[in-house]
Amino acid sequence: MEEGHRWVLVKKPCDRDAWSPTLSSSNSGSNSGPGPLKIRFNEPAKYWTDALPIGNGRLGAMVWGGVPAEVLNLNEDTLWTGIPGDYTDPNAPEALAEVRKLVNEGQYAEATSAAAQLSGEPSEVYQPLGDVKIEFDDSHTKYDKESYHRELDLDTATVTVRYSVDEVEFTREHFVSYPDQAIVVKISGNKPGRLNFTASLDSELHHRSYANGKSQIAMQGSCPGKGIASESLEDDDYPEGIQFSAFLDLQISGSMGTLHVLDDKKLHVEGCDWAIIMLSASSSFDGPFINPSDSQRDPSSEALSTLNSIKRFSYSEVYSRHVSDYQNLFHSVSLQLSKSSKSSIGNGCNLTNNCLAGGQKQSISTADRVKAFKTDEDPSLVELLFQFGRYLLISSSRPGTQASNLQGIWNKDIHPAWDCAPHLNINLQMNYWPSLPCNLKESQEPLFDYISSLSVNGHKTAKVNYQASGWVAHQISDIWAKSSPDFGQPVWALWQMGGAWLCTHLWEHYTYTVDKDFLRNKAYPLLEGCAAFLLDWLIEGPEGYLGTNPSTSPEHNFTAPDGKPASVSNTSTMDMAITREVFSAIVSAAEVLDKSKDILIERVRKAQQRLYPTKISTDGTIMEWAKDFKDPEVHHRHLSHLFGLFPGHTITLQKTPDLCKAAEKSLQKRGIEGPGWSTTWKTALWARLHNSEHAYEMVKHLFDLVDPENPRSFEGGLYSNLFAAHPPFQIDANFGFSAALAEMLVQSTMQELYLLPALPRDKWDSGCVKGLKARGGVTVSMCWSGGELDEVGLWSEDHNVTKRLHYGGTSVTTTLSCGTVYTFNKHLQCVRSHALE
Repeated sequence: MEEGHRWVLVKKPCDRDAWSPTLSSSNSGSNSGPGPLKIRFNEPAKYWTDALPIGNGRLGAMVWGGVPAEVLNLNEDTLWTGIPGDYTDPNAPEALAEVRKLVNEGQYAEATSAAAQLSGEPSEVYQPLGDVKIEFDDSHTKYDKESYHRELDLDTATVTVRYSVDEVEFTREHFVSYPDQAIVVKISGNKPGRLNFTASLDSELHHRSYANGKSQIAMQGSCPGKGIASESLEDDDYPEGIQFSAFLDLQISGSMGTLHVLDDKKLHVEGCDWAIIMLSASSSFDGPFINPSDSQRDPSSEALSTLNSIKRFSYSEVYSRHVSDYQNLFHSVSLQLSKSSKSSIGNGCNLTNNCLAGGQKQSISTADRVKAFKTDEDPSLVELLFQFGRYLLISSSRPGTQASNLQGIWNKDIHPAWDCAPHLNINLQMNYWPSLPCNLKESQEPLFDYISSLSVNGHKTAKVNYQASGWVAHQISDIWAKSSPDFGQPVWALWQMGGAWLCTHLWEHYTYTVDKDFLRNKAYPLLEGCAAFLLDWLIEGPEGYLGTNPSTSPEHNFTAPDGKPASVSNTSTMDMAITREVFSAIVSAAEVLDKSKDILIERVRKAQQRLYPTKISTDGTIMEWAKDFKDPEVHHRHLSHLFGLFPGHTITLQKTPDLCKAAEKSLQKRGIEGPGWSTTWKTALWARLHNSEHAYEMVKHLFDLVDPENPRSFEGGLYSNLFAAHPPFQIDANFGFSAALAEMLVQSTMQELYLLPALPRDKWDSGCVKGLKARGGVTVSMCWSGGELDEVGLWSEDHNVTKRLHYGGTSVTTTLSCGTVYTFNKHLQCVRSHALE
């Protein structure tokens, strides 16, 4: 690999480029213009949540940007503790019968205690790979702090660090290439022969590192084979865990400089112009059903092969391949928002208007912008957070990788919060909410692969634990596709709807893509197994309805009629809402695939008519449980009983207005406080109610800078690098925000399309969004000004589609011919069309 000039990229057209507004007078968003999509710092990171994330779905790094010493925290998405497990419990049926008996007798507290017998083993834990450490010469301790600049450019997925020492400007560039499967760092100075540093590899896992030749460092190690017990990592009783290897390759400018080995495990660079570090890593993980001790994979051979492949290219070629691949996804959607001139004048001089000179404005840190949002409500910061969510999804979930976990792929801890495990009662699902509306359908492939694995283990769990057909998954899982209940209290561990909720994503993928092959070959078999379990799980209640027993509303207790706290009863509203969604999905899928007469579908149709209905409480809210229990925590973070409104489709303004009123009262009762993911869920719920005021209130609520030294649990907010907070960091809210904002701008069914349904007109007076997706395989681009729609462009790439358009009280039915872009004005009149290029 040699240093060279970067290529000029020639990109293929993206969805955002397929349409432009007709009106020359439509200067939507002209007040501010599209700002650079960059997260900025003016100093090195002090905390992990100041570091900047880069990733390619499989490999991840957090860039601290230290000057005398740099650290890159490394992750590889298959590094987990444990081995494949047995997710069945032959004693569960007896315990289940006892719990059901107690519930039927109204002894809810006792049923809750008895339900602890249904819990299983803890999930396994996601592990960090290690660190790249770069120590510079002593001159760097005297760097010019005013010259320091660190940024993540979302447009190129590159982190850049710049600073000056004496009269030399040093630059570091960091990215993770998906095409070449490597972490790449280039370090350079603008004067010859001034670059001196030492590089090394380290890990908190059991490992050894050593020099591999004159220009490489090798690191080989293993994850614990059973849970987390660091003091026992070398215990012979522990099974062999996942093995890993990482190789760091270092190349320097050929004209001058030296490179040699230190201490048999470090590389020292002296007197060169530039240096390029490449890191590859691999593991012995060969799927959730193969024990690491039986794996045929050779991590060292794979990692070295990756390095040898990438050396065929110059640095500029590697960078160009990375950017081209990334932008092919990222550039599919653009968003531009701005306030009215009147609003900007009213705010006076602030961080976002033109009172500041260009250079001064560019130097403002993103953290300072978050602090200022409560007063200046900078729309360009909303754009940045929206696109950051899309960036994180591209960077943590790509075809062939693992599904994005509780922290995406970024984790520095041996004992991370909540094990970084996929939580199936909101968090994993929220990770993928933006994938379809925000035009990143490819990112869902790891999720679908994961659901397939869950179904294999879930069949065994369903058969043994519940004596049911089909498959089931519970609240928490891990890389081994754990399908059994987790270890712990029933209020969160006992929940049989995790797999069912995931299955709704399968049908949603079809509704957005109209991919019949996917529906037939991937989605339908999984939906069949899920529906079969639900049919067996449902039990007839005293009123003749079908319900569930035992049942919980995720993580939320109630006060039983006898005054005792409890969490286990029967037929929670969320259980029924998810069941309705799955049944509706498989019936619709059967119609598409000509399977409507199948016996399973006939059983589902009959059961649909008997499902316990959603009910309204005496206070006008939606009941969370089948009985109107007293709620001891009315501001609880979960919105489980509102699943039917969002992400479900059974509560709608058009078909169930009374339930929508009850949902609105439920949201008001819950309040605005809560962790980040709760905030973004509320944003989407208010958007579904077409309530722009409250949706925007939740948007604004998220922009609260979290102090890493004094985090306030369950209060949400953003860290300085825009990671969303529970606290601590959970990535789901970053994804939830992007999805919720898309929901404010576009809503759809297979037949209907609603434009700007929850636009906060006084906050985002003008704007353009291009490339959003709607159900039915339709792409939506539109501009607005003065709070009113100017024009909208609609098209379908590969099939004709009929849609009923809705805006401002006007509704029009139109047919879109495939391959043609149609432009409609604010009266929903088609004003022009042209061929899709």
